[in-house]
Amino acid sequence: MLKAAAGGGGKGMRIVRTVAELEEALGAARREARGAFGDDRLLVERYVERSRHIEVQVLADSHGNAVHLGERECSLQRRHQKVVEEAPSPVVGAELRERMGEAALSLVAASGYVNAGTVELIAERDDPSSFYFLEMNTRLQVEHPVTEAVTGLDLVELQLRIAAGEELPLRQQDVRLDGHAVEARVYAEEPARGFLPSTGRIAVYREPTDLRVDSGVEEGTEVGSEYDPMLAKVIAHGPDRRAALARLDRGLGELILLGPGTNVAYARALLGRPEVRAGEIDTGLIERLGDAVVPPPPREDLPRVALLELLGEPASDDPWDALDAWRATGPGTIRAELESAGETLDIAVDLAPPALVAQRATSAGVRVFRDGDAVWLLDGAAEPRRFALRDADEPRVAAAAAGSLEAPMPGTVIDVRCAPGDAVAEGEVLVLVESMKMEMAVQSAAAGTVAEVLVEAGERVARGQLLVVLADKEEEAA
Repeated sequence: MLKAAAGGGGKGMRIVRTVAELEEALGAARREARGAFGDDRLLVERYVERSRHIEVQVLADSHGNAVHLGERECSLQRRHQKVVEEAPSPVVGAELRERMGEAALSLVAASGYVNAGTVELIAERDDPSSFYFLEMNTRLQVEHPVTEAVTGLDLVELQLRIAAGEELPLRQQDVRLDGHAVEARVYAEEPARGFLPSTGRIAVYREPTDLRVDSGVEEGTEVGSEYDPMLAKVIAHGPDRRAALARLDRGLGELILLGPGTNVAYARALLGRPEVRAGEIDTGLIERLGDAVVPPPPREDLPRVALLELLGEPASDDPWDALDAWRATGPGTIRAELESAGETLDIAVDLAPPALVAQRATSAGVRVFRDGDAVWLLDGAAEPRRFALRDADEPRVAAAAAGSLEAPMPGTVIDVRCAPGDAVAEGEVLVLVESMKMEMAVQSAAAGTVAEVLVEAGERVARGQLLVVLADKEEEAA
């Protein structure tokens, strides 16, 4: 494992399984570490397959007092970035908790550490009693709320009191764990497109009323590509793990965050997996599950419901303002083109007035949110969908050429590895784009010859922007 020496969060980290992969991995890890932390130094360590990521929260004051607050299970990760965290771990009992806590406190004592902090451990998935030191985070972490929930302690307050020179107000025997807590991170990303970062204005934002939500956004916030994609954290506490998971799922269902794509629907699908509910998790589980974790599809008639919502209510009770398409010969057809997720949908609704009213979203169990001239529809646990009426007089954007390579996300070009006339192989990396501190390689889908290179290093690009064009077969033959 190559890992950035100056920071964590999965940035500047690469797994190397063969010597042939080393050079490319070193370059990518250094670039990512330099971009995230301003420091491209790397560590090299053993990579443990099928591992659990378990961490111990510690507090140590300047008077020689130190306590641990139990452990957190953070094994549900993607690209070494945590997605779901919980406390306590479903596989750590009282005896193992004490062993892990003692190991963490021995490190605190040996180093003379003073502060709140986290000692991170890697454990064998099927035998967590075999655990190894990974690193220490000398700060509070994103997932500290689950520890606060089960201990009843305010870690921010305790950290400030330690910094002010006060003694810890508790000893190890005072620490009690009550129930179970689970946290889901909400990211600006598109699970259906390989979890690429997503940007844009947050059009609608509503938090669940009875759960803790730590967020850094509000309605109207512009989510750009310069920072980490995490937008919020939803934390649920219950008397046991099953209750905590159920409350978290309900809270994610009540969270409304519309604008950029998010992983909310994906997180609910992940939490519903039997492996997760049974606690049979490890750091590679999400990658192994792949496309098996998918939210339920939205209703097939959602575009028709959207059209009726976009048409709105009649301006008056004048028959000429009616929106039911009724004619003297009977009901007519309401027809329009809608834009949704980059697609143009030709929608026709043949309805008599009573049926038209019945199919409006308020009668169909679909939540509706207006976004200017567009409408968002939320159908249960499915991904939210945005619909807008398309102006028929507006020219459609032409599709890119068949041999083109487009930016998979908005960001900055950090490297261009081809030039016009170059012969390239299938899978060869042609351009590197960075967005939200994540590096994405744009690869050639087939062997061919580069016809045009349309960008250069340092250039900002939009999602879908053309980067490179490959010559078609006829051009190559000529």
